[in-house]
Amino acid sequence: MSTEAMNTEGLQQAARAVVLVSGGLDSATVLAIARSQGFECYALSVDYGQRHKAELEASKRVATMLGAHAHRQVHVDLGSMGGSALTDAGIAVPESIEPGIPVTYVPARNTIMLSIALGWAEVLGARDIFLGVNAVDYSGYPDCRPEFIAAFETLANLATRAGVQGRGFTIHAPLLRMSKAEIVTRGLALGVDYAQTVSCYQADDEGRACGRCDACRLRSMGFNEAGLPDPTRYANA
Repeated sequence: MSTEAMNTEGLQQAARAVVLVSGGLDSATVLAIARSQGFECYALSVDYGQRHKAELEASKRVATMLGAHAHRQVHVDLGSMGGSALTDAGIAVPESIEPGIPVTYVPARNTIMLSIALGWAEVLGARDIFLGVNAVDYSGYPDCRPEFIAAFETLANLATRAGVQGRGFTIHAPLLRMSKAEIVTRGLALGVDYAQTVSCYQADDEGRACGRCDACRLRSMGFNEAGLPDPTRYANA
């Protein structure tokens, strides 16, 4: 066998996966997990009109840091519809954890993101899609529940040529039942530098966190419960 053929054979052994990468703590951990499982990772970030644009810059750093084979950013204007504190500047980001489904819920966000990831996966010939939803610290979002993930996987295999032809898709949500402390511990073991990530719902242009929103509280709680130093840069520090 020629050297070229051997190299081609080696490249074919790495299965491709599309990984949704927001630039936050959870998605960085998921990308690291996918890489550790031997996938050739294609990172996908979605500019959906979120007010915390700093996370999109963080997604570029995360994709590079964790060795994504490629990184693509797609624009979908959910901000034009409003309805969420994350896309409508007229709705204040809450600074306490709310009961029920909070105003930071973005209607159809995960459904749309997964649909875009599904389309890219089919083009790439990838059968695996990873995302960082979490049902323990999920902030009450209905599209972060196990039932949603299972339902979307069913849809993916009904609505695509690959699925109909028997080359179906698997939706991976490895953080689904992990606590924030467990997520942080797993990510650090896989070499994630969380100082490069942005989780805050109202981070400033430099990516510094407010320290008060739901996302900041959950992130801080994760490091505290894990007994690890929090590398987050705060605006008031």
